[in-house]
Amino acid sequence: MSEGDEDLVIAIDGASVTRGGKDLIRDVDWRVEPDERWVLLGPNGAGKTTLLSLAAGRLHPTRGTVRVLGERLGRVDVFELRTRIGLASVAVHDRIPGDETVLDVVRTAAWSVLGRFRESYDELDTRRASALLSQLGVADMAARRYGTLSEGERKRVQIARALMTDPELLLLDEPAAGLDLGGREDLVRRLSALAGDPAAPAIVLVTHHVEEIPPGFTHGMLMREGGVVAAGPIRDVMTGDNLSKTFDLPLRVDFADGRFAARAA
Repeated sequence: MSEGDEDLVIAIDGASVTRGGKDLIRDVDWRVEPDERWVLLGPNGAGKTTLLSLAAGRLHPTRGTVRVLGERLGRVDVFELRTRIGLASVAVHDRIPGDETVLDVVRTAAWSVLGRFRESYDELDTRRASALLSQLGVADMAARRYGTLSEGERKRVQIARALMTDPELLLLDEPAAGLDLGGREDLVRRLSALAGDPAAPAIVLVTHHVEEIPPGFTHGMLMREGGVVAAGPIRDVMTGDNLSKTFDLPLRVDFADGRFAARAA
């Protein structure tokens, strides 16, 4: 461990994940500070979700070392570590019972379960869950069944659930995927507000599109074929040259009012 790494939210050194003789990610180094908001961006198969799974403590590296919240994977109880991490992903969505009320989808995160059983919740749990639903703009849906929500509403409920335990790290895997323009813009606005909150945890967001990067995000990493093309302060990373290398297509990138936009050059 390098000097000062104990204060990092994520410290990854030379990490590779190999499956079936293929490297899903290869020799990745990454450092995330507590007050940073990162975007991982790249084409399908670039390794973004694999890297996020390492950060979530849900995957171990084949080679290299991964430390999350000061704990090294392979030397820590990952079930305990995961209670300190908020995760919103397709994998979580697929395990949420469709007949669960929206309020319970969020409250059950306090017990790290999906689906009510015999656990009980006090008034503090209910108030926190309700406040998070309000923050994400879905407070009026608390009594509805999760399976009746639109895609955009489900995404916001998942983020509220991920924040329920007051995590030290928030991981969002393609939160805007499948949303229409209105749903995307509403979510980007809410994530921008979260990014600007000094009390919010470190955030890592995975996306395919620069248009989905919320204002206020500070750092970016571009990935291609399991490797890192560029990483660092977001304005230095999200350039036409870097994105052209990432997507193997000449691209032009514009930046206005805190938002990025890309198109073929």
